[in-house]
Amino acid sequence: MRSLTLRPTGMPKVAISFQTGSRFLVASAWTWACVALSESYEALVEGLQRALWALGGVPRKLTLDNMSAATHELKKARGRSLNKRFADACTHLGIETVRRINVGKSHENGAVEVRHRRTKKLLKQALILRGSRDFASVEDYERFVQQTLEREHNQHVTAKLELESPLLRPLPIKPVPTYTTETPKVRRWSTIKVRGRIYSVPSQLIGHQVEVRLHANEVELRYGGEVVETFPRLRGEGAHRIDYRHVIASLVRKPGAFPNYCFREELYPSLIFRRAYDALERARPGRGHVDYVRILHLAAMTMESTVEAELAQLLEAGAPFDYATVKQRVQPTESEVPQLEVGEPDLGVYDELLGGAA
Repeated sequence: MRSLTLRPTGMPKVAISFQTGSRFLVASAWTWACVALSESYEALVEGLQRALWALGGVPRKLTLDNMSAATHELKKARGRSLNKRFADACTHLGIETVRRINVGKSHENGAVEVRHRRTKKLLKQALILRGSRDFASVEDYERFVQQTLEREHNQHVTAKLELESPLLRPLPIKPVPTYTTETPKVRRWSTIKVRGRIYSVPSQLIGHQVEVRLHANEVELRYGGEVVETFPRLRGEGAHRIDYRHVIASLVRKPGAFPNYCFREELYPSLIFRRAYDALERARPGRGHVDYVRILHLAAMTMESTVEAELAQLLEAGAPFDYATVKQRVQPTESEVPQLEVGEPDLGVYDELLGGAA
């Protein structure tokens, strides 16, 4: 079996090969693939387990390269060794032996590398026939990859795979959790730092310790055992994700902090908001940021799309505007309900009606 984790151009790849008994499953060369947006422990274990569950069994031996998600460098011995966490995951899955190729010796895992090259060729041809490389989501792309492999390769090796399947060990009752837990404390700027990346969180959590579950492609924020929010996992050194809704409550109380805010560029939800800020600064130099912060707070408290539409109209008109103008257009003053005086009904009228009918 060959388990390949494909990736977009420029992203790392993870190549894994499996053995049963004393030989590779070279007879069938069954192939499975998924998208990995980064080379992390979480992505590795998730992809490995999905491959095993798709296969329906566990090989006794695993061969992989020296990726940092599974191995670490031994400074004294000048080599590499398995990370304890990944070794424990393999033990739980029932993999008896994990073999690593030597550093810089990719030919030692040549069977997987050849299968990887052929898989990319299959996908390239399938994309040409499809006529487009655009996909609505990562899930749609991954589904396309798996269907292509199943149609162009796996369905042709079914008979050989049936001969090799009895050599596989049964799957464990439960898979290994594919997330890493951290417990950072929310700083006074309504942010947390996780793996060197900065995420904003709701301002109500300032000063509290929260639970963060790092999955392969997303970050799950928890507090008090409940999920507060889920957002995409950041990649790259020094990356940050700031949601203006998390920090605007603090900024609206101290709008003077806005011009020097280190993540100020994140507080422009769209180009319309950026243009509005520039227009406010031109109209009121040195004070336009006060109106902008209030407008941003209005967007957070109402509907961002509504505020954006009103700003677009004001910018198109070219006339000066301020926070009061935008608020009046977004939340117009309700007209007063007129007070009506209703007189007390004369019940004798009903008596006359009843008497006339008799």
